[in-house]
Amino acid sequence: MTIRCIAFDLDDTLWAVKPVIERAEHRFYGWLQQHYPRITENHSPHELIKHRMNYMQQYPELHYNLTCLRKNWLATLAQAHAYPDTLVEAGFEVFWLARNEVTFFEGALEALESLSAHFLLGVISNGNASVHHIGVGHLFQFAHSSADAGVAKPHPAIFHQALEHVGISPHQAVYVGDDPVRDIQGAASAGLRTVWFNPDRQAWPGGQEPDATIHHLAQLEAVITKL
Repeated sequence: MTIRCIAFDLDDTLWAVKPVIERAEHRFYGWLQQHYPRITENHSPHELIKHRMNYMQQYPELHYNLTCLRKNWLATLAQAHAYPDTLVEAGFEVFWLARNEVTFFEGALEALESLSAHFLLGVISNGNASVHHIGVGHLFQFAHSSADAGVAKPHPAIFHQALEHVGISPHQAVYVGDDPVRDIQGAASAGLRTVWFNPDRQAWPGGQEPDATIHHLAQLEAVITKL
């Protein structure tokens, strides 16, 4: 059947996520230095990140909801340093706003603009970036996160829930992502066709292979027409 919908991963598919997160953590730490100095007096930037990661690892049942995990961590951080819990929402907003300052990969916006004229576009993501805040929400008919779904990729439920929002069957949809397991094998297990975004030309690590591979997002439209 003809493809009607293309859904995308976000981080490392439409933009590089590492510099985004590093900048967001740096801005958050600077904000703490200004408003909650007892925390930064006790933790260097590296130590604070390690502290957060260690905390999050204690709650694998919440790994589908990074926003909740980070806010819970902020609450423990405030309590440990005798600060009010007003730190939680304010601190999360500082991080989240910076986390949404992204630089799209070359050709990404042009590809999305072109594809949106012919297909329903959507987002299925484990992260907490917002295409609406970033300013490209008008290109997408849905944006479904793991926090919304209650499960994270590669669980098939997150893909099925997203497609149900727009009345699309899995065999009518393609998923585009960079991660071989969470994106490609996850979407395939849910019945979608898959396109692996592989700009570094890495070898496929094994398991069910993607239906197509691209190295640049400008290649996507031509690949979609052949699936």
